[in-house]
Amino acid sequence: IMLHSTLALSLLLIAVSSNLAMAIKKEKRAPQTLSRGWGDEITWVQTYEEGLYQAKKSNKPLMVIHHLEDCQYCQALKKAFAENEEIQEMAQNNFVMLNLMHETTDKNLSPDGQYVPRIMFIDPSLTVRADITGRYSNRLYAYEPQDIPFLIENMKKALRLIQTEL
Repeated sequence: IMLHSTLALSLLLIAVSSNLAMAIKKEKRAPQTLSRGWGDEITWVQTYEEGLYQAKKSNKPLMVIHHLEDCQYCQALKKAFAENEEIQEMAQNNFVMLNLMHETTDKNLSPDGQYVPRIMFIDPSLTVRADITGRYSNRLYAYEPQDIPFLIENMKKALRLIQTEL
């Protein structure tokens, strides 16, 4: 019995120390403060103006996420967004990404009101795409966690529009 518990204890210590080593290793990477939990591997722009500039320069659509820290719907969407590999991969490679916790002065970004969460796409010609909307007629740019497949389709639509129109 003594041997058994010593073995169990050493296995536990190994598990704890390797988890600790992994946590330390993870910590080494500078935290991506601009991600605010939407995806740490994604390169985020800091301002709407920077986003427009990068979209034009890179010929990628700009995706703008309006959200607030204390909004439960935003938190739920953020979790689903951050956990979805397809979204994260597209956001990393094909989009200029911006998440804002305040309203912009650009009225084109609130065509049907200033609600959160709200996700809008701006193409590289700097046109806000009023034709890429979510499923809700009362809040055109709102998405809920269960709308993630719909959001993926809209991201693909934004990419297709660039190829066909611009």
